[in-house]
Amino acid sequence: MTTTQEALLPGTRRALLHRIAVAQAEGRAPSLVAAVVRDGQTVWHGARTSVDGHGPDESVQYRIGSITKTFTAVLVMRLRDEGLLDLADPLEKHLPGTGVGEATIAELLAHTAGLAAESPAPWWERTPGSLRPELSDVLGEQPLLHPVGRRHHYSNPGYTVLGALVEELRGAPWEEVLRNEVLEPLGLHRTSGQPVPPHAGGWAVHPWADAMLPEPLEDLGRMAPAGQLWSTTGDLARFAVFLARGDDRVLSGESVREMRTPAAPAEAADVLDGVTYGLGMQIQRQGGRLLVGHSGSLPGFLANLTISVEDDVAAVVLANCTSGLLLGAVGADLVRIVAEAEPRIPDPWRPLREVDPAVLDLVGQWYWGTHAFGLRATADGLLSLAPLAGGGRRARFRANGDGTWTGLEGYYAGELLRPVRRADGSLSHLDLGSFVFTRQPYDPEAAVPGGVDPEGWRGIG
Repeated sequence: MTTTQEALLPGTRRALLHRIAVAQAEGRAPSLVAAVVRDGQTVWHGARTSVDGHGPDESVQYRIGSITKTFTAVLVMRLRDEGLLDLADPLEKHLPGTGVGEATIAELLAHTAGLAAESPAPWWERTPGSLRPELSDVLGEQPLLHPVGRRHHYSNPGYTVLGALVEELRGAPWEEVLRNEVLEPLGLHRTSGQPVPPHAGGWAVHPWADAMLPEPLEDLGRMAPAGQLWSTTGDLARFAVFLARGDDRVLSGESVREMRTPAAPAEAADVLDGVTYGLGMQIQRQGGRLLVGHSGSLPGFLANLTISVEDDVAAVVLANCTSGLLLGAVGADLVRIVAEAEPRIPDPWRPLREVDPAVLDLVGQWYWGTHAFGLRATADGLLSLAPLAGGGRRARFRANGDGTWTGLEGYYAGELLRPVRRADGSLSHLDLGSFVFTRQPYDPEAAVPGGVDPEGWRGIG
């Protein structure tokens, strides 16, 4: 018996349903809705209990809280890719007079700008945004709690500042820019700043009684870029595909990969959990699996978006309660269930379209000192360097068109791989960021730094 690439097996579907059923029952959520994405398609949707008398489907809106920050980060990265700013630019260059102008754009994206976690009282998530009409009202009299660039300290006002930056450089409101540049191109028609029916209501569940209290649904005003959006599992599933693969109408695959790359140190309390932050995305290693995405919460709502790029599986989980559920754990479990029950089928091996003799001259076994490596040319036009045994530095390299190659990841990201040839044109060695790789361990005929003992290899007698 065979199944289509898109379909999940009945056992997998039941395991997913069981997981969200346990979460909804034990977390006492009025409703919970979830979706799983694989191979770029939504392959499962599940829901527990009801919204307005019917089971929530992939089109019912929930408030997604801080997942909004990832959308705001996409807008900032678009400005960078268009050359309107550099991530190393201080904020003051583009948005003067904030009082936090020494912080760079990258530091604001990664929550390392030293800003306070919250806006000054009253509690901004539960009060009208009209109480904070100006950026100065959001930042307060003492916006910096830590030295700029020294530590990761999650900051909601920091993303309000980034939203103001987008408005300054685009000359239009943040939500209008978001709709024109991200939501419409990606087909996220059920994502909006204000709720559009059908949508869930936000509830607080009494911690010691099975009773509920409606939460206020406030317009966050200036704080909108940090947490305003409403969305659905259907839209967030499409957004997850974009964050894993990129879309040239919005951001390239290389730019979304940059967003998923750690840009901030882990907080001391998170070191053991392997939790860190990229550019608008949370990053965590759990059970040997690298997970990226973002969580969100506002009074009455919890949200989570979890992606395993390596497994090509993502999960979206939304609930309408203030607390009681750990949706990050639920999302990670949904990804794990699919990844382990139905491991990703690798793409077929295919040969190179064209064989370049100069590239074939490079491949094979190389030694850095006494460490053996293999250099392989792959069908995607890259070179892949990896240890022949055990762990060690590995990376892929992209051709620069002049005989050199640039590292794409890991220790060698951005480093230059340069083949060095003898006077007769034959290949002598590889220079990789000043490291010399030779065909034999410490090859005496290559330019090994420090030279090679003329007596060569020997034993002890």
